[in-house]
Amino acid sequence: MKIPQFIRGNLLLKMTSLNAGVIGVRLVISFFIQRMLALMVGEAGIAKIGSLRNLMEILSAFASVGIFSGVVKYVAEYKDDKQQLQKLFSTTYVFTVLGTIGVSIILFFGASFLSTQIFDSAEYIYLIKLLAVMVPFICMYRVFSAVVNGLSLYKKLAGIDLISYVLSSILTVVLLLSNNIDGALIAIAITPALQFFVLLFIFLKVLREYLQFSKLSFKIPMAKGLLAFSLMSFFSTVLLNYVEIDIRVMIQNRITMADAGIWTAMTNISKNYMVFSSAIFTLYVLPKFAGIHSKTDFKAELFNIYKTLLPLFGVGMLLIYFLRDYVIQIIYPDFYGMEPLFKWQLLGDFVRLAAIVLGYQFLAKKMVRNFIFSEVLSLALFYGFSYYFAGIYGVEGVVMAHFLRYVVYFLVVFYLVFRYFRKKKNTVDNS
Repeated sequence: MKIPQFIRGNLLLKMTSLNAGVIGVRLVISFFIQRMLALMVGEAGIAKIGSLRNLMEILSAFASVGIFSGVVKYVAEYKDDKQQLQKLFSTTYVFTVLGTIGVSIILFFGASFLSTQIFDSAEYIYLIKLLAVMVPFICMYRVFSAVVNGLSLYKKLAGIDLISYVLSSILTVVLLLSNNIDGALIAIAITPALQFFVLLFIFLKVLREYLQFSKLSFKIPMAKGLLAFSLMSFFSTVLLNYVEIDIRVMIQNRITMADAGIWTAMTNISKNYMVFSSAIFTLYVLPKFAGIHSKTDFKAELFNIYKTLLPLFGVGMLLIYFLRDYVIQIIYPDFYGMEPLFKWQLLGDFVRLAAIVLGYQFLAKKMVRNFIFSEVLSLALFYGFSYYFAGIYGVEGVVMAHFLRYVVYFLVVFYLVFRYFRKKKNTVDNS
């Protein structure tokens, strides 16, 4: 099918339209999987799956030492400079080897403690030890996908995403039917290996072109630059997922396990449509902002992104809201407590989208202090608001906290980003 001219002439729309097809297929498959999970494992099982996914996000950040965004940025900047790329990949190699070994050892020998802390039971020691074996795959997939993102090879990335998602979904269904909740957890744990091999199959030729494996050295010439991203990743990924695990435990202890599952189900729906934006951020927004140095150009690009993405997301979120009863019946039958959560979750996600676009300027310009301050503030607000509102409104209070947290976050990020350009202008004027 021929792509309309107005889409072909706009790279962001072109990426968005291609991404929409992939996400559309993913959503259909996800709805089917989530329905099966809801019927077979119930709210308690959904809560456990949510905690496992949070743990895997934390492992991904620690094993790769949080350098995903740094690799994206530097590959985008140095893709025509093989010498700089080799320095980048050598540094990445050292970081990831050390990170992988450290995380695998902690998981294997701390399996009993981690199982009790995360799942409130020692019966999942085997799962933690399985993750210890999966850590190298989690790490390599994370790093190689950062290279794909940095090169803006969005068509290849869409293919990798779709194929690996289909394969992991088939695996989940097979193991769920044969081993119930344990099978589902095992399938999720070994998905990174599937993702890695799919990426390698599709992308190996291009990887060899940019990454000369034989010339990798155990040196860290770009350590300082990448460590800044490691620090930012710790606050954005590790703390975020830790807070989500803690809030899930809080709901379980202060309200009910069923409510913890209902909240997790609501966040699952949110993550399914928000994944639509995540690829756009790393493929388009981060490389674009990295190359913009004036306030005028930044405002023009920001307006272009907002006018392209926000209406699309706004319409999509309105459809989800008005069809929420059907969404619950189709995906999470019997999860009746979800209905009041939709308005706050959707409002929060819309504001979050606008804020995250702005916040990518922190990553693009390595504004470490601003990034850490805004992330810590956001997480602290979410944590505090959740505990306060949960005591008054129950599980609905947690999604109210989600909305309020992102309203404040957007205002703070807006101020910090434009203060950066103001300071930069004053520095130029005074020089």
